[in-house]
Amino acid sequence: MRFIGLDVHRDFCEVAIAEGGKVRLAGRVQTEPSALALFAQSLSVDDQVALEATGNALGIARIIEPHVGRVVLANPKAVKGITRAGAKTDKIDARTLAKLLAGGFLPAVWLPDEQTRILRRRISARAQLVRQRTRAKNQVHATLIRNLKGKPPVSDLFGARGRRWLAAQVLPADEQETIAACLRQIEFLDGEIALIERTLAEQVLASTQMRRLLTLPGVNFVTPPRCSARSATSAASRPPGSWSATSASTRVCANRVRSQPGTGGSASKDRARHGTCWSRPPGTPPAPPDPCAPSTSGSPPAAAATSPPSRSRASWP
Repeated sequence: MRFIGLDVHRDFCEVAIAEGGKVRLAGRVQTEPSALALFAQSLSVDDQVALEATGNALGIARIIEPHVGRVVLANPKAVKGITRAGAKTDKIDARTLAKLLAGGFLPAVWLPDEQTRILRRRISARAQLVRQRTRAKNQVHATLIRNLKGKPPVSDLFGARGRRWLAAQVLPADEQETIAACLRQIEFLDGEIALIERTLAEQVLASTQMRRLLTLPGVNFVTPPRCSARSATSAASRPPGSWSATSASTRVCANRVRSQPGTGGSASKDRARHGTCWSRPPGTPPAPPDPCAPSTSGSPPAAAATSPPSRSRASWP
């Protein structure tokens, strides 16, 4: 068995091989699909390859993975903390990865499957587009504040009524150009966001696990893919059979919905209102009442002092 370390760059990969207790350098491989495919064919099914999780690491791992026994993506910060090397060169980094992999001390990160990668990229692209749109809208509001226009008389400044109100405002020529440019950007970003959201909605409807999350109140089609992409990482870090990605995603979304305004308040308020705990399993008795809570039955204060002490929040089921 050989342990191969790749120090990845944009144009090349430095290769080091640990075999038989010795580490040797094996030159460089160009970071191109054809060159990487030729390099992968020269490896055996018993080899293990390690490379740091950088921007193009997933693309390299997809090409090498079918030809070797294992591909490990290393955490760059953890590797740096382990080695504490004063000198840092391509050859030293490749040798370090090979030695850590051979010794079993390489801090690895989870390698997602292709569907999870697609889901994460779409969610990230949508988040970036939404941030750009928010930036353009904030620039319009800042322009109005700069010219002392006050609060708009509409709830949605960028709807039909809001745009008519904006067109009727008297502003300097440069400020009008700024608002017009921002409105064009907002229209373009709205179209791009709609395309990504349509693709995400189709992916949610095609998945039984994500479609199940839509039954929760207050959850739209954007939350299930976000929870699924996030919970997949946690599922890989837990022992098999001890955790379900669907149940974890449901808990995350349920807690988020319970804490939203207008859905009943926080979990602690709901516990005080109903006398139960959100996480109480079926068939178990509710938690005893809080002796410090005000009595609603008209009993004297001494009755509260004789009641059993309430369990702490950490001891609830």
